[in-house]
Amino acid sequence: MSATTLATTATGTPAALTAARTGDAGEDGPPVVAYVMSRFPRLTETFILAEMLAMERAGVRVELHPLLHQRGEPIQPAAAPLVERAHFLPFLSLPILRTQLWFLREPARRRRYLRAFADMLRGTWRSPNFLFGGLGIFPKVAHAARQMEAEGVEHVHCHFANHPALAGFLVHRLVGIPYSFTAHGSDLHVDRTMLPAKVAEAAFVVTISQDNRRLIEETCQGGADGKVEVIHCGVDPAAFVQTDPSVDGPLRIVAVGTLHEVKGQAHLIEACRLLSDRGVPFTCRFIGEGPDRAALTERIEGHGLADRVILAGRMTSDAVAAELTAADVLVAASVPTRGGKREGIPVVLMEAMATGLPVVASRLSGIPEAVHDDVEGLLVPPGDPVALADALERLAREPDLRVRLGTAGRATVLRAFDVDANARTLADRITQHLVATGRRRSAEPVVAARSPIEAVG
Repeated sequence: MSATTLATTATGTPAALTAARTGDAGEDGPPVVAYVMSRFPRLTETFILAEMLAMERAGVRVELHPLLHQRGEPIQPAAAPLVERAHFLPFLSLPILRTQLWFLREPARRRRYLRAFADMLRGTWRSPNFLFGGLGIFPKVAHAARQMEAEGVEHVHCHFANHPALAGFLVHRLVGIPYSFTAHGSDLHVDRTMLPAKVAEAAFVVTISQDNRRLIEETCQGGADGKVEVIHCGVDPAAFVQTDPSVDGPLRIVAVGTLHEVKGQAHLIEACRLLSDRGVPFTCRFIGEGPDRAALTERIEGHGLADRVILAGRMTSDAVAAELTAADVLVAASVPTRGGKREGIPVVLMEAMATGLPVVASRLSGIPEAVHDDVEGLLVPPGDPVALADALERLAREPDLRVRLGTAGRATVLRAFDVDANARTLADRITQHLVATGRRRSAEPVVAARSPIEAVG
């Protein structure tokens, strides 16, 4: 969209923009929600893709505004149509520069622009990551805010509490569109710079676990009371074929995730060494790619496990689903890293449980909220290879236990981690806020028969 077109569609004041967005035509149609995330399309962030597709099935029109265009890795088949319609922006361009001038020319717009910029500097100067990241995205976010006006966006939802939530904060300050954000794991645990301000400005805040909710509320010291809701990430159970439990042969172990310290792969390899020493037959496949590949390869070869422990590389979601169907157990050996990273609730746990697989996972963060020990899986202390090996040996020797845990796990996914049900909860929450603030008249759900995104494909 050209700067000229943007200039003719923007009226200059949040009140006027609100009136334009809440006219009769807009209220009779589906809610329009802009989604903001750090990078798109990312092979490892299937949960955001799944949620956007489910939101459109729930009757929401999604406009996609990634902060960065992810390149150089395979694209999930379902993501391809979204890539075509996403609003990718460079850090600077002539239209983006013209937008800055547009904000600065008129006094009311200039005040909003300069105040937003100053509050960003004031809130982030103690954190180089947030400061330089904020300076980098500010011009393009200002331009995206005007694009959102032109699209009739009524609400902005951001995934991750760091730079995407900052973008939502800035859009709200610049043009008055309300925003919310979903907080996950490391985006909360590593650096909570400016989190209280983001929560205070947000219409509401979503997080994926009660553990995260407590952390946000403690960080905001009362400023988050009543604003934080737990809405789990989810999966489509129909996308996962239930496994046929194997009684004979080696225990087939699978682990899915970026090859990174936070995923705990080194501890699982050590557990595999212990299983080998105990004479337990097994195979183990790691699905994913990442910076720790060389170190993990060296560890596997050093233990003489290269014939049984395979680094299979990155895969699309369909291939991952096939790997789960062919396995006997999914392991998520998550650990807190030295830099403070930690997972929330790994979505692969939900995918494995939807497949009917038992899981072995670390007793960490929100994981015990999804996996109850000896119900859907077995929980072990993070960073404890002996406990991992003990749990895996138990599953190898007790096929009936694998069936019991896997059956309970699928029931849990159907009850609490269905992506369509959870997306409807989020869509309802957005609509309720729009009605409560006078931006829409009706809270009646608008349910689409088929996702417009999926229809493109």
